Amino acid sequence: MHVRSTALTEESRTSALAAMSDDEGVDVLVVGGGVTGAGIALDAATRGLRTAVVEMQDWSGGTSSRSSKLVHGGLRYLYQLDFKLVAEALRERGRLLRTTAPHLVSAQPFLWPLKTPVIERAYSAVGVGMYDALSILGSRGRSVPIQKHYSKAGALAVFPQMKPESLVGAIRYYDARVDDARLVLALVRTAVGYGALAASRAQVTDMTKDVTGRVVGANVVDLETGATHQIRARHVINATGVWTEQTEALGSAGGGLEVLASKGVHIVVPRERINGETGLFLRTEKSVLFVIPWDRYWIIGTTDTPWHEARQHPVATREDVDYILQHANAVLEPAITRDDIIGVYAGLRPLLQPGTKDDGGSSTKVSREHTVTEAAPGLTVIAGGKLTTYRQMAEDAVDFALGARAKDRPSITARTPLVGAEGFTAARRRREDIAVRRGWTAERVDHLLGRYGSEITTILEMIDADPALGRVLEGADAYLAAEVTFAVTHEGAAHLEDILLHRIRLSYETRDRGLSALEEIAAVAAPILGWDEARTAEEIAAYRRLAEAEIAAEHERDDPAAEAARLRAADLVPVRDLGPIDPAD
Repeated sequence: MHVRSTALTEESRTSALAAMSDDEGVDVLVVGGGVTGAGIALDAATRGLRTAVVEMQDWSGGTSSRSSKLVHGGLRYLYQLDFKLVAEALRERGRLLRTTAPHLVSAQPFLWPLKTPVIERAYSAVGVGMYDALSILGSRGRSVPIQKHYSKAGALAVFPQMKPESLVGAIRYYDARVDDARLVLALVRTAVGYGALAASRAQVTDMTKDVTGRVVGANVVDLETGATHQIRARHVINATGVWTEQTEALGSAGGGLEVLASKGVHIVVPRERINGETGLFLRTEKSVLFVIPWDRYWIIGTTDTPWHEARQHPVATREDVDYILQHANAVLEPAITRDDIIGVYAGLRPLLQPGTKDDGGSSTKVSREHTVTEAAPGLTVIAGGKLTTYRQMAEDAVDFALGARAKDRPSITARTPLVGAEGFTAARRRREDIAVRRGWTAERVDHLLGRYGSEITTILEMIDADPALGRVLEGADAYLAAEVTFAVTHEGAAHLEDILLHRIRLSYETRDRGLSALEEIAAVAAPILGWDEARTAEEIAAYRRLAEAEIAAEHERDDPAAEAARLRAADLVPVRDLGPIDPAD
C-alpha cells in the first residue's frame, strides 16, 4: 500500500475538509479524534476504505491526553476474574512494545508492596504469575521481564523512600508507559499517510438520513472559519468517549450506548523529589494508585469520582489533590507536600453501562470492556475499553460497520508500524554518534528518540537547514526550538494551546504551566502560522487565561466551584453546544 505524506498542517486540514465533502463521499466517517477514533481511522484507511476523521477539539483534546499514560493489562482486573480483558490488553501491550509503537511505548517496572508476609505474597505471586503467563502467551514470547520477589530490605534498597512500616516485602512486575497525546498524533498521522482525510476543530452538528431513515453522512462545522461541510458517508462511526450520547443523539431515534463520566486526577512532582528505581502500584480502599517515573518527573494518580458537570473542561479540586497526597504519603517518607507539586491534570473516563438503550436492560453495573452497537442504520457506536486496547476496539468497530464485507477487507493494524516506528531500532543504534556530532547529552538524544522515533532524522534535517532551531528553549530547557516547529509543520498544531497541552506538554510539566516559555514558543510558531503581532498577542493572552483559570480551579473544594473557575477563561475556538446528555443529569 502506498504511503503518502503524514504531515498534519493547516493546509492539509483545509484540503481534507474539502475532499471529504466532495461528491464522491467517503466509505467511513469517524467522529472523534481521541485514541479510539484515531485508531479506527487507521484501521479503516489500511483496509483501503476512503476514510475521514473529524474532531471538535485538538487531536486528543479530551480523555486521551489526560490518562495515567500507561499501557497495561490491568493487574487489578485479575482479582475481578476478568481474564479476557486482561489477556486482550496484554496482547495489545506486546504489539505496541514490539511492532507498532516501540518508540512511544516503553517497558516500566513497578513495585507492589506487600503488607502481610505469607498469605498476601502467595496469592499476589499467583496473580502476577498469571499476568506474566497471559503476557507471554499473548505476545508469543516475553515482551517484558517476569516478576521478581523482594524481602523487606531488598524492596527498600530498590525504593528507599518507602516507609519501612508500610511493607514486609514486595513483588516487582512490569507494564509499560506512553505519552498518550503523542500516541494519538501518531495514529492520526499514520492514517493520513494511508490516505485518510483528517480535520481537527471540525464538529459534527447534525447527521443526515435518507428516505429510509438510514444515516448517510453528517454536517460538519469548521470551527476555525464557521463554514459548514456536508459529508456523505456509507458508514458513520461514533467514537466520542464521554460525548457518546450527545453525538449518537444527532443520528439515532433513542438507541445506542449509555456512558457515564468519572473524573481521574493526577499530580506531577519533580524526579528528584522521590527516591526510587521503579514505579509503585498501591492498592487503595477504592481502587489503585500508581506512582510512575518519567525522565524529569513522577506522575501520581488517580482518583475515581463521578463527574456531573459539562464534559469539555474537567478540572482538579483541592480535595482531589489531598486524596492523592494522603494515599501516596501512606507509604512515602519524607512525605510529598503541595509545595512539591509542579503539575496537576484531570480527565474523564468514559464508563460504559451494560446493554444498549433500546434492549430493555436494567443493569447498573459499570464495565471497562467495550461495546459496539448500531444506534441507527448506518450509525455505529463504540464506547468503553481503555487506551491499551484501542487497536482491538478499532478493529471491532470497523468489522461491525462493514458487516459481512469485513471478511474481504481484514484488519492489518496489528502489524502496521506507526510513524516513527519504522527504522526506530536503527535510529536508536545511532544514539551515541548523534550525541557526539551535535554536542548533546545522551539524555537529549533519548528524549528525541522517545518522542519522534526514526523521525529524529527530520528534526536533525530541520536543524541543519536552520541552526537556530537547535537551541534549547530558555523557559523549558528539555525541549529544542525544532520541536516547536515540528509541532506546527508535521503535527497539526494551530494554536499555542495545542503545543503546550498536547505536543510540548508544559501544561503539567512545569510549575507555571509553561507560561515562562510561552512567548518564546510563540516567537517560533507565529511566523510559520502566518500570525501578525495582534494574533500572536491574542494567542498568548488566551493561553495565559487558560493556565491561570486551571490554577485557580485547583484551590476550589468541589467540582461545581472548580468548573466555574475554569470557565472564566473563554475558549479560543469554542465548540458548538450539542445540548444535555440526559434531562435527568
